[in-house]
Amino acid sequence: MQTLLVLSIALVVGLMMSRLAKVLTLPAVTAYLVAGILIGPYLLGALNIHGLGFTSHEEIKSLSIISDVALGFIAFSIGNEFRLAQLKKTGRQATVIGIFQAVVATIFVDAALIGLHFIIPDVLPLPAAIVLGAVASATAPAATLMVVKQYKSKGPLTDILLPIVALDDAVGLILFAVSLGISKALISGHVDVLSVILEPLLEVVLSLLLGFVMGLLFTYFERFFHSRSKRLSMSVAFVLLTVALSMIEFNVFGVHVAFSSLLVCMMLGTVFCNFCDFSEELMDRIDRWSAPLFILFFVISGAELELSIFRKPLIVLIGVVYIIFRSLGKYSGAFFSAKAVKCDSNIVKYLGITLLPQAGVALGMAIKAEASLGDVGIVVANITLFSVLIYELVGPFLTKIALMKAGEIKPEGAVSARDIAKQKMESKE
Repeated sequence: MQTLLVLSIALVVGLMMSRLAKVLTLPAVTAYLVAGILIGPYLLGALNIHGLGFTSHEEIKSLSIISDVALGFIAFSIGNEFRLAQLKKTGRQATVIGIFQAVVATIFVDAALIGLHFIIPDVLPLPAAIVLGAVASATAPAATLMVVKQYKSKGPLTDILLPIVALDDAVGLILFAVSLGISKALISGHVDVLSVILEPLLEVVLSLLLGFVMGLLFTYFERFFHSRSKRLSMSVAFVLLTVALSMIEFNVFGVHVAFSSLLVCMMLGTVFCNFCDFSEELMDRIDRWSAPLFILFFVISGAELELSIFRKPLIVLIGVVYIIFRSLGKYSGAFFSAKAVKCDSNIVKYLGITLLPQAGVALGMAIKAEASLGDVGIVVANITLFSVLIYELVGPFLTKIALMKAGEIKPEGAVSARDIAKQKMESKE
C-alpha cells in the first residue's frame, strides 16, 4: 500500500508541478525533477509520514526497476532516430561530432582537475581526477529526448542531436572503462590490460549485437499480430525482455562480460524502425503508453538527488570547476567539429548547449567507480552527484533555449485534448 501511495503522489505532484512550469515557460522535465526534490528525503520525506514522500534513499533505490524500465524505453525511442534515410544525410557528421565532443570534454575536465589535484591533493586524488574526466563525456539522453518530444522540435539541429547523444554514450563507456583501468593501476601499481582495453570494447560490441538480435526477433514476432493493442503489448514485452537480458553479467576466462542497457535498447529501436514498415505509428503509441512511466522516472531521479553534498565546501568547489570545464569542453568540441564537417550554422552555434544535461549514465559510472576504487570512488561519486544536481535542473532549460534560438521550437499554438473533444461533439451536433 505504501509503495502504491507514494508512486501515485509522485505522479500527481509531478503533473501539478508541470502546470507551474508551463506558466514559467520551463520544460516539464525540470518540473518533474523539482517535484522529486519536494517529496524526497530532504523535504516532505523528512517529515517521516509514510506515503507522503520518500523517507530515505533506500526506499527510492527499492524502486530502481522503474528507472531501469524507463531508461529502456527512452533508449528504444532514441534508437528510432537512426533511420537509414536520415543517417545518409547526417550519419558522418553525427559520428565525427559525437566522438570529438566527448573526447574534448574529457580532456578539458582532466586537465582542470589534474591541475586542481596539485593544489588540494588530500581532497582530490589523481585517480579521481582521471575518472571524472571520463564521466564528463556522458550526456543524459532522457532529458534531451523529453525536451524534444515536449516541444515537438523539428529541424537540422534536432535531427543530428539525438544520434549524437546515442553515440556519446558508447564513446563515454569506452573512455570511462579506460580511465577506470588507469586509476586502478595508479592505486595498485599493476596495469590490467583486460580491464583497460578489452572489456570496454566487448561491452559496446556485445551490447550492439544483443540489441541487433533482439530487434530482428521483435520484427519477426510483430508479423503475427494485426490489432494495434496486441502489437503495442508485444512491443512493451520486447523492451522489458531486452532490458532484463542486458542486466546479465558473467566471466569468461577471466574476462568480465557485461552489457549496456542503453546501447542494447537503442539498437533494438534502430533495427525495428528500419525493418518494420509500420514502426512510426507504433512508436507513437508506445510514447503515449510510456508517458506516466517517464514522469515517475524523472520524479524518482529528482528525489535521488543528494542535497547534503552542499555541506562539503571543497567538494562543491571541485564540482564547480568540473561543471565549468565540462561545459567548455562540450561546447567547444561540438562547435569546432560541427564547423569542420560543414554543418548548418545553427548546429555550429547551438549544438554544444544541448549536450550539457547529465544524469543516469554519469551516475552509473560514478556508482561503478565507488564500488571499484574505495575512498577514491567516493570522491568521484560525490562530485558527480553535485554536477548531476546542477545539470539536471538547468540542462533541460538550456536545451529548450538552444532549440528555440535555432528556430526548431515553434511558438505554442497547441489545442488541448478537451478543446478537440468539444469541437468533435459540436461538429456531430
